[in-house]
Parts: sequence; structure tokens; C-alpha cells
Amino acid sequence: MSEKALKGIKVLDFTSVLAGPYCSMMLGNMGAEIYKVEKPQGDDSRAFGPHVNGVSTYFLSLNRGKKSIVCDTRTDQGKEMFKRLVAEVDVLVENLKPGAMERMGLGYETLKEINPKLIYVAVSGFGHSGPYSPRASYDLIVQAMGGIISITGKPGEPPVRVGASIGDIMAGMFAAFGTVSAIYQREISGKGQKVDVAMLDSQVAMLENAVAKYSANGIVPQPMGLRHPVITPFDGFETQDGHIIIACGNDRLFQALCEVLELGELLQDERFLTNPKRTEHVDELTPLIAQKLKMNTTAHWTEKLLAKNVPCAPINTIDKLFEDPQIAARNMLVEVEQLNAGKFKIAGNPVKMSLVDAADEVSHDPAPEIGVHTQEVLTDLLGYSAEEAEAYIRSVQS
Repeated sequence: MSEKALKGIKVLDFTSVLAGPYCSMMLGNMGAEIYKVEKPQGDDSRAFGPHVNGVSTYFLSLNRGKKSIVCDTRTDQGKEMFKRLVAEVDVLVENLKPGAMERMGLGYETLKEINPKLIYVAVSGFGHSGPYSPRASYDLIVQAMGGIISITGKPGEPPVRVGASIGDIMAGMFAAFGTVSAIYQREISGKGQKVDVAMLDSQVAMLENAVAKYSANGIVPQPMGLRHPVITPFDGFETQDGHIIIACGNDRLFQALCEVLELGELLQDERFLTNPKRTEHVDELTPLIAQKLKMNTTAHWTEKLLAKNVPCAPINTIDKLFEDPQIAARNMLVEVEQLNAGKFKIAGNPVKMSLVDAADEVSHDPAPEIGVHTQEVLTDLLGYSAEEAEAYIRSVQS
């Protein structure tokens, strides 16, 4: 079996809650060793529910397989330990407000003197430049400011947040991408660098058609429910017992849809002959399709449409993912056995690589208790004696 892609890369994870931990989790999925630096009270997300026997399943979902080290960077002793850790790792990830690391004496300019090959990854709400840089941020803030909320939901209804925390998650993903890019560049140049990723930037990068549309014609995009702005029919429809998504990305697929629904007359209608025309006349086309789909069940239409290779799907609730054969075949819900809390299913690694045994993706190591690896890291990585490590641990526990 071949090693994972980032085997041997050491990451100092000085992050909390979601965006930063998501970045380091992705690096850990690829084989990097993650040293999670926590304040004596632990990552704030350890307090987030739901809890099982005192264990935060929120924290578990983002920090499985990491090594937890307690380091109080408010003290001189903690800062010195932190700098010694920086000297031994390849990557540092932090998600504090810009300027916070500098105020502690641990900013990039200081740390690169300790480790010139260090890849310093900073994830923040607005980045380390620009007029908004000093502001604090949360997922909902950047979803709002980045425009994604303005195009989410149904026409004419109040604004709606995207159901997942994409403000944090997308920033974490871009940060992981930036980290891997910097690792590759370091192989060529021999130099480390700072990677600056903003949550707001990440939201703007997601807007694809909305930005293109406004740039092209000055029309401000509005929420459209499930419908696609430029492809028709590409929407959700009510059935006899639920809802179905149908996505006809070209004329051939529209023809197949009409055959299944026995709506052959639409293929002769000038309004619906091409995708641009169907989009122009979407308000006339949609009711004709919707009327037919209400006549049978979601399962019936899914079977018929898939037989004609028309992309379609039921709208699954989360419980349906736990019994979906495709999700199981791709190991996208993996088991973790967590101390004091038992066995849990959490999201797996979506990146599959042919040189890694797929069996490795079936289960994951649990999330660490606060500081459980402190002594191991101090002695094995930093060369502390057992007595020195024990004395340090006593000092942060007092």
C-alpha cells in the first residue's frame, strides 16, 4: 500500500471552531500529521452541541485524528514552546483576527526567522489587507456580504442563509488548496511563504454565473428557488408523494424528458426548441412539466427518467444518506469510536486517490481529549525530558 500524499508533512493547527479546523482536517485526510494547539480550556467548539456523555460531536467531526497539545500563548513559557514547535513543522494554520498573532509576538515575520521554510496559512474573515481587515467575522456575516444570501431562497421571500456553513467551509477548502500549492512551490524554491485566505473572498469566488450575469448585462441576480438561471428545465418539481430534481442540460435531454412525460407536443413548440428559448419562456414551460409530474410518485419518475439517462434525483433528507448505496460505496460516512461517547458516523474524505488503499477511508481515529498528546509531543518532537514535560503540564493545569 502506498502512503498518502502528504505523509511526512507536519502541521501546527492553531485554529478553532470551523474554517481553520476544516483546513487542517483536509490536510490530515491527505496524510499530514496535525498537531492541534489548544488553550487550557480547549477549542471553543468543544462546547458546541450536540453532546454525548460530555463529548462534542461538532468538535469530533472536524478534529478526528489530530494530536492535541495544550499551550497557553498568553505566557512567556507558552510562547517559547510555540516557537519551538514552529521550528519543527512544515505548516502553521491560524484563524485569528489579523494582527492578533503579531500582538503575541508570533506573527509571520517573526516566525519565518525561526523557520524560513514555514508555510504560514492565515484564514480570517476579510484577509490581511483592505479596509475591512480588522473586523471580526462569522459565517453568516460573509454569506451576507459576499452576495450568496441575495441569490438564495424563493423569489419575493425574505433572505435565507445557505443551510451549511459555506462561509467557513469554503475558506477552509481554499486554505487547504493554498497550503498544498505552497508546499509544491517550496519544493522548487526552497522557501516558505504566507498564504492569506479570506472568508469574504471565498464567497465571491463561488458566485460564478451571478458575477458573469451582472458584468455582462447589469442585471442584479435575484433568488430563484431551485431553478437554474440559464438552463431550462433545471429545477425542482412536486410529485405525488414528494419532490424531484430534474436537470436537462441540453436539447437531447429535454427531448428525452418530453418522451417520458408524454409531452411530445412541446418538441414542436417554437418557444421550447432551444435552451435560450426555454429559459426565456420558463414561466410557460414549468407548469406544463409540473402538472405531469404530480400524477405519479418520485420513485416512479426517477426510475423512468434514469432509464432515459435524464439527470434527476429525489431531494434527500439527511437520514437518507445513511442508507444510500452510493454514499456507502464511496466511504463518505465513516465510523469513529470516540472515548466516552461510543461509535459515530461522520463525513468521510471526498478526495479519492488511486495510490491509497480505499480501505483506509472506511474509519478514522477519534478526536483528541484536551492536551492528551502534550507529553508525547514535548518529548518526541521537542526533546523535553520526561520531567520537564510533566512540569510543563502541571503548570498549564494549575
